[in-house]
Amino acid sequence: MSSNEKIRELEKFSNRDFNRGASRIWEFSWYIVRAFFFLTPIPLPSAVRTFWLRIFGATIGQGVVVRGGVNISFPWRLKLANNVWLGDQVTILSLASVEIESDVCISQQAFLCTGSHDFKDQKFGLITKPIKIEHAAWIAARCFIGPGVTIGRGAVCAAGSIIMTSVHPLVLVAGNPAAQVRKLDS
Repeated sequence: MSSNEKIRELEKFSNRDFNRGASRIWEFSWYIVRAFFFLTPIPLPSAVRTFWLRIFGATIGQGVVVRGGVNISFPWRLKLANNVWLGDQVTILSLASVEIESDVCISQQAFLCTGSHDFKDQKFGLITKPIKIEHAAWIAARCFIGPGVTIGRGAVCAAGSIIMTSVHPLVLVAGNPAAQVRKLDS
């Protein structure tokens, strides 16, 4: 391969076909709310954040805790059941749906990412797939959860793990890439 041969031609990238799920005005309004109520250094109550998430179309259960610095791209694609905790600086790139069942803890700086790119495509085409986190799972600090992943009921993803494939219920996974460490008691 010559040094002039193009592997990716990013100038050909286009996301015109991507459905953002809301109008540009609604999305812009969300950016303003996110800046003032989510990404602010002011320690606002969680109830303020859950209020705004509901206004912008997220499904939010009872007892949901949303800490400071949480960054959600499209709340209208987010579903949080009862007693979900989103820790400080959690990022949810919700280019596709993100469903989090009840009693799930997403710890500090975890990143739930529903989008990627086709690295084999010269145009670097966008790929989006939903994420689902089932009942009573724990995503520890600084975990990365990739597109299309389901985390099974009661599973634990150890801090700093990179999860690119679905995780079975009641197991502990750790590492990069994450691998099963052991089964957990129910």
